Amino acid sequence: MVLLAVLASIVGGQVTGGAVFWGGLCGVSQAFGVWWFYAALGSGPISVVSPLTAVLVAAVPVGVGLVTGERPGFIAVVGVLLALIAVVLVSREATDEDVRPHKFTATVAWLTVGSGLAFGLNFVLIHQAPTEARLWPLVFARISASVLVIAIAAVSSNLRPPTGLPLKLAVMAALLDTGANVAMLLALHASLLSLAGVLMSLYPAATVLLAIVVLRERVTRWQTVGMVLALVAVAMIAAG
Repeated sequence: MVLLAVLASIVGGQVTGGAVFWGGLCGVSQAFGVWWFYAALGSGPISVVSPLTAVLVAAVPVGVGLVTGERPGFIAVVGVLLALIAVVLVSREATDEDVRPHKFTATVAWLTVGSGLAFGLNFVLIHQAPTEARLWPLVFARISASVLVIAIAAVSSNLRPPTGLPLKLAVMAALLDTGANVAMLLALHASLLSLAGVLMSLYPAATVLLAIVVLRERVTRWQTVGMVLALVAVAMIAAG
């Protein structure tokens, strides 16, 4: 929140009602998306929760874009379909380290669908923010998300300020998150919602790639296929 406020002040832009409204709604969707996603991961099977959430994240901006009149070219449409398949494959988890049985209950299903829709709406809502506001919608999104998350954590007795290594990792995550949010907004301003949204939903591919390079993790055959499809999808969407 602090980093985005500093950047927005430097870049400039008009603080309009639209920036506050759409940015604030975007933050609410982010907060609930994160909350419900980790709640679903903690209670249900990762192998089902993760790919289902990812495909919903991709499907929401594509669906809204098409309903509002966006018409990508044929090559781009094929790329979108490949991207949806890639998201499912890359998000697959072979095992769950927790020994407790994780069943895909009705509660987990609702949490999974809710998180996927909330994350997908994040792209849709911030896309509605006026371009003349520049980075200010991101500031208001982070303000509303921060207030909501802190309030939920406090009420549920889960508010614990990080120290030591967790604090350092949180600061690093904040730097990366700030850069990602700025890139997201610029991409949505420069492209169709349906195309930019599905490309950004391919983030699991980056997570898997980093896990291979940094953590020396081994990936499954299907995740490898998904990575290849993701590269092809990106090329087709860009070309289309």
